[in-house]
Amino acid sequence: MAINPFTAFVFDLFILSAIIITAYTCNFYYLAFLSRKRNEVPLTTDWGNPSITIQLPIYNEKYVAKRLVDAVCNLDYPKDKMRIMVLDDSDDDTVDLLADAVDDYKNQGFKIEHIRRGTRSGYKAGALKHAMKSTDTELVAIFDADFIPPTWFLKRAIPHFTNSKIGLVQCRWGHVNENYSAITQAQALSLDFHFLIEQKAKSNSHLFMNFNGTAGIWKRDCIEDAGGWHTATLVEDLDLSYRAQMKGWKCLFLPDIVVDAELPVQMNAAKRQQFRWAKGSIQCAIKLLSDIALKRKVAVEAKIQAFIQLTRHIVYPLMLIQFLALPILLAGQVNLYVISFLPAITIATYLAMGPGAYIMIMQGMYHKSWKSKAKILPALLIYNAGMSVNNTVAVFDAVVGKKNEFLRTPKYGVLKTKDDWKDNAYNLPFSQVTLLEIFFGVYGILGIFIAVFSNNPIFVPIIGLQATGFFYIAYMSLSHTRFKRNKSSKPRPKTKKEKMANTVYKLSMIGIVGIIIFGGFMAIYGYNTDIYPLDRIRGHLDGIVGSSDPVAIKNHLLAIQEDLALVMEKVPEKTDANGEVISKNPVWIFATESTNLLRIQNDVTTLVASIEKISTVPKDSSAYHTGMLDINGRALSLKTNIMDATPYMYVSVANIMFSTIWIAAILGIFAALKKKKQQFKEIDDTGV
Repeated sequence: MAINPFTAFVFDLFILSAIIITAYTCNFYYLAFLSRKRNEVPLTTDWGNPSITIQLPIYNEKYVAKRLVDAVCNLDYPKDKMRIMVLDDSDDDTVDLLADAVDDYKNQGFKIEHIRRGTRSGYKAGALKHAMKSTDTELVAIFDADFIPPTWFLKRAIPHFTNSKIGLVQCRWGHVNENYSAITQAQALSLDFHFLIEQKAKSNSHLFMNFNGTAGIWKRDCIEDAGGWHTATLVEDLDLSYRAQMKGWKCLFLPDIVVDAELPVQMNAAKRQQFRWAKGSIQCAIKLLSDIALKRKVAVEAKIQAFIQLTRHIVYPLMLIQFLALPILLAGQVNLYVISFLPAITIATYLAMGPGAYIMIMQGMYHKSWKSKAKILPALLIYNAGMSVNNTVAVFDAVVGKKNEFLRTPKYGVLKTKDDWKDNAYNLPFSQVTLLEIFFGVYGILGIFIAVFSNNPIFVPIIGLQATGFFYIAYMSLSHTRFKRNKSSKPRPKTKKEKMANTVYKLSMIGIVGIIIFGGFMAIYGYNTDIYPLDRIRGHLDGIVGSSDPVAIKNHLLAIQEDLALVMEKVPEKTDANGEVISKNPVWIFATESTNLLRIQNDVTTLVASIEKISTVPKDSSAYHTGMLDINGRALSLKTNIMDATPYMYVSVANIMFSTIWIAAILGIFAALKKKKQQFKEIDDTGV
């Protein structure tokens, strides 16, 4: 059956997105296969104790900074061979806290420095670049503020530099607060997939792998040979590691050396981290892929895998394209089943490509403990689905070249489930992306109704999973928002501005919930009045095609006339010079006669007259059979016309106006909250 050009275009986008997503998914499974191979690295026990500088880039981390310094100073390594550089760009209480800690350890004989640049230029990459000017040791280790290296870390990691071409040793991240919440469990599982599948596979196969920014050791010569730290992207670690490997250096991943770290417990912090990683990867793709493609000494497979790793975040906008397209295609009665006569095969295929395959991979990753980890998989699926909006914005930010700002992921020293962080400093408010998440969630509810009423319930779980993810991420973003002072930990009474800001925040939350509920109600009401009558008309036309009873056919036609009358009340009309109505068309721009509801109504009236005439003819006559064939053919033609008109009912002038007002209302609330956020910044800066 032919479909209209708009639906055909949407279908092409849907299929293209599905092909690309499937390709990236299959590549992950290929890496899972490679990761099963063990790559034994020969060690030497007589390499000695090479000199090493441990660099600790820190910015406003008063809850975890001293914990890091304590852990590093507790490393089992000769003091005279270990230099510690605390790269402190902070502008809050962290400065004094670190100054005291550094002085204490300096008095104990440690070679430790508290380095203050007086600027945040280049952010973390800028701090590391500045530190390299005075670094003269053989090795350089880097730890972010929330990491807790074990005492034996250097003793076990350094011997892996036996091979002179190894420029980087990357160790696996542990998760000290993995069981704090569903958010941390989902993040932990996602990171384990990255380290135990992607990093392990690439290290084993000599493909390009990346430095993860922390819990790793570099050869100083490797950093300098690769051109040092660059500040052009938000992922300086990925950038440097790829440039080093293009120079011929090897990177090694050590899955058995685990360095515990703290996962973000606040949703807005987790979204910020994901945003930085997604945007930075696309920036590196733009910056490096052409050089990698032209590099003769790089193997073809390594080039392909480099392309996939650097561009893998484009999967998120493709997921949104599919999510937006699916209800439109279902409303247009486009067949999306893998095997048209066995719809259950479709959902089985989704399960096999997604959760089913992941469970098999987890069995190889976790061995005996895989069952407990498998329970977290639904949370990860919902988390990743909901994050697609946040990461899509990041991808577009990178593509259009929006200016970089390295926004750190705040940590609170939260280790136990009973630890509370909501009254701590560094709390992040929700961003404008939350508005988009709410929109996609409401759209998902509408998509579920379309799947049900278009007789495609098999797609309800697919749409529902993503809609649940959008609402979950949006809800957590809102519920985790607090307006707190960020710079001063000294208690003082709340000011009038702060009290007003808290009141505005509470009222805004009520307003947003009310707008979401109202929007959902109007979406369901709009579907019931604008779209559902057309769905019923299609059902009646199917009944006509499948019937040979004149009475039943006439009843179907009369019901169609009633539903057409309801729809036509919602559609703008067009008149001729005499004021006579000549068209009622839901297509308000570039309309065609095929979607003219007035013409369709006249055709239905003609069919009623025809079936009344046929009912007087003997059923065994040739005239009866010819008449019934004619009615069936005209019913099929009308069904095509109704299907062509249906998608345009979604984008009617009234719906566009309502959506604009609905979005404007939420934007107004965001504007009010932004104003109050600015007032808090002024309070932090002035102290009054």
